[in-house]
Amino acid sequence: MKKDFFTYQAQTTPHPLAMEISHADGSYIYDTNNKAYLDFVAGVSACSLGHKHPKVVEAIKLQLDKYLHVMVYGEYIQKPAVELTKLLASQLPKKLEKTYLTNSGTEAIEGALKLARRYTGRSEIIAANKAYHGNTMGSLSIMGFEERKQPFRPLIPDVRFIDFNNETQLKKITTKTAAVILETIQGGAGFIEPQNNYLLKVQQRCEEVGALFILDEIQPGIGRTGKLFGFENYNCIPDILVTGKGLGGGLPIGAFTASQELMDCLSDNPKLGHITTFGGNPVIASAALATLKEVVSSNLMSETLEKEKLIKEHLQHPLIQEIRGKGLMLAAILPSPEITNEVVLKCQDQGLILFWLLFEPRAIRITPPLTINNEELIKGCAIIKNVLNSISI
Repeated sequence: MKKDFFTYQAQTTPHPLAMEISHADGSYIYDTNNKAYLDFVAGVSACSLGHKHPKVVEAIKLQLDKYLHVMVYGEYIQKPAVELTKLLASQLPKKLEKTYLTNSGTEAIEGALKLARRYTGRSEIIAANKAYHGNTMGSLSIMGFEERKQPFRPLIPDVRFIDFNNETQLKKITTKTAAVILETIQGGAGFIEPQNNYLLKVQQRCEEVGALFILDEIQPGIGRTGKLFGFENYNCIPDILVTGKGLGGGLPIGAFTASQELMDCLSDNPKLGHITTFGGNPVIASAALATLKEVVSSNLMSETLEKEKLIKEHLQHPLIQEIRGKGLMLAAILPSPEITNEVVLKCQDQGLILFWLLFEPRAIRITPPLTINNEELIKGCAIIKNVLNSISI
């Protein structure tokens, strides 16, 4: 299998971890030797309820017996998609009332950018340096990291960049700006939180000049920060909200939500302004609906903040310079990329799954399932500290 993996399946890096998976359950992933690995990554924040959550599995099985794909998005009334978008609306501020379901987060970003240009009649998009919003051409164009963009240029025009948390640069948002798009918490940059009401100030500047404010909640969303969406922590409300990852319960999904006035722009002039065949797929929508119901009806969100405290209490070590982020979206910062690499790889050997961040090579990603229990968290922290103790500086 390993030989076939490298021969036939396209790789994203020269050295993938190449663990051969047998099965997964709860907070654990098992390889084909039946070795258990405690999962501190959750599929890069995608598996909100852990692996094989019974309510998600049941929802998928029930839908499988009814129908799979029947028609392109938006033509037929399919109960799982309708109920999912209705539940989302009930949990959001009034102006975030209508949701377009997509196949992935990056596709949702594309839709949000198109919507902003279509509604405002403007072309300029402002994004943040060290931003990550996906890898399709539009999302890549608003990535604030030139090294990863240069090989694929030319990209879409009229994109400008500002520094996250830099209030003096807000004057760059003008009447030429269609939208400002930011991550609520910068992910690839190292889990950087907004400071000093920064997001509110961006929102207010957008309102002054008639630009739209887009927040990318693909990582912070669905309870990971102790609120259903991260922006609820920061005293602001976007015009367009983008989500994905954790909404799907382990299946691929994306979504962008706005007011009815905004969203209706995509249905006319031109018609089919944004179309997708499999967006809102009934099986995936069923899994997402079960996931969202569980997150909003349980104590998982409040427990997330307690688990953050537990991690910070049990992950104190001289080599950990700081722990950034909020809730179960955390990054432990080590002195060098070399130490980070050693920790990630040695922890995997000892049965703990960790991962890297895109633009901050010193960071260790800690984004376990929201369902992880306290004993598992303490166990994982102990493995990290044991590995750190074995490293010679």
